[in-house]
Amino acid sequence: MSNSATDRAPVPQTLWAARGRHTGPDPDDVVRRTLRRHRTSGDLDDFTEPSAPEGSPHRVFEARWRAGGKVTVRARLTLAALPERPGHEWTLVAEAEEPWRAEWPSPATLFWPEDGVSGGDGDWDQHPTVSGLRFRQVNALPLDDKEMRRRLRDAAREAWCVNLVVHEAMTPDERGRLPLARLLPPGLRHRVIEHRATPQQFRAVNWALKDLGVEVPRGGAVLLPWDPAPAGYDRQAYSVRSVFLDGSEPAELFTALRDFAALPRPRPRGLGEALTGLRENWTLMTAREELERERRRVERYREALEAMTKSRDLYREAAEQAHEALAAYRDTPLPVLPQQRPSARNQSPLQQLTRSFERLRLPAWAQRPEAGEGMPRSAPGSGPEAAGEASGSVSAAGDGDRV
Repeated sequence: MSNSATDRAPVPQTLWAARGRHTGPDPDDVVRRTLRRHRTSGDLDDFTEPSAPEGSPHRVFEARWRAGGKVTVRARLTLAALPERPGHEWTLVAEAEEPWRAEWPSPATLFWPEDGVSGGDGDWDQHPTVSGLRFRQVNALPLDDKEMRRRLRDAAREAWCVNLVVHEAMTPDERGRLPLARLLPPGLRHRVIEHRATPQQFRAVNWALKDLGVEVPRGGAVLLPWDPAPAGYDRQAYSVRSVFLDGSEPAELFTALRDFAALPRPRPRGLGEALTGLRENWTLMTAREELERERRRVERYREALEAMTKSRDLYREAAEQAHEALAAYRDTPLPVLPQQRPSARNQSPLQQLTRSFERLRLPAWAQRPEAGEGMPRSAPGSGPEAAGEASGSVSAAGDGDRV
């Protein structure tokens, strides 16, 4: 299975992150009302709504509180309109000064109404990408096998959520039809998507899970792995053989779920950007935090100035060495090289052709036609022999004169 919606960078253990969809028309008003109510009750220290750039489709809210009465938590919620379907997508990241604990309050219910309904204005706990799925609710699997397979595959691809598949050994009563998420610790409640298969869907659900490499026991449950699977993931350890849907807490399942949620999970798509916005664009600061931020900024400026000064000194030293080398080069006399004959490759094509003909030129006597080729025969005393004799005579005469 390939999943391009995640990368291999792990999610920090101090981070709580979730993503969902609000189906109503005015989610920003819902968030403001909820934040005001929690600030009045003392659940929040403070909140703010930073001004967004002009023309930006996003709305941002920041809030801070103390989990457990002492651990500071900073949270940032971003709202974005969905052009392809109704509603708004929300992304919520909260970072604590210590590793996150499951018993701490859920950041989702500090920004959204606890009951999951925005005062009749729409639901905020919808799955971000798969229509029909909701947090804290029982999500019945489709009756069509192919549709079931598609839903489980698409849900498992979203690493923002923990996907739990439960098979009903028999038709449960009213208490058994209640969602198991209501019994989870607050820190896990809004991160779990619970899928339910009826007793008749046992073979179909395992056929649908075949691509994911897991299967659900009859009357049991299984936690779907992310892609790539987190380090330490054991398919057997996160498969529970029996889950009693009688309203009691399934201790074995919840232990496996807590252990699974604590594994280093892959970073879902968009989390890196949301985490950067929380850490670098945070505006809800105390006076002490603002002073510390300015000190860090001054320290960064000082380090940058030192680096620039060092770079300038190195450049000046290199320039001086270059000037000294150039001056020494100018004072050194250049050697006089012997004049060389231009090589053939430096000559023009006409010069090369002329030189070739000169090498092929024959002696003058070899160019005369033979006597039998229509020319008159030489007279006696003429020809090469006579010329030789005449030459000999001249030489002899010359020698006699010198004597």
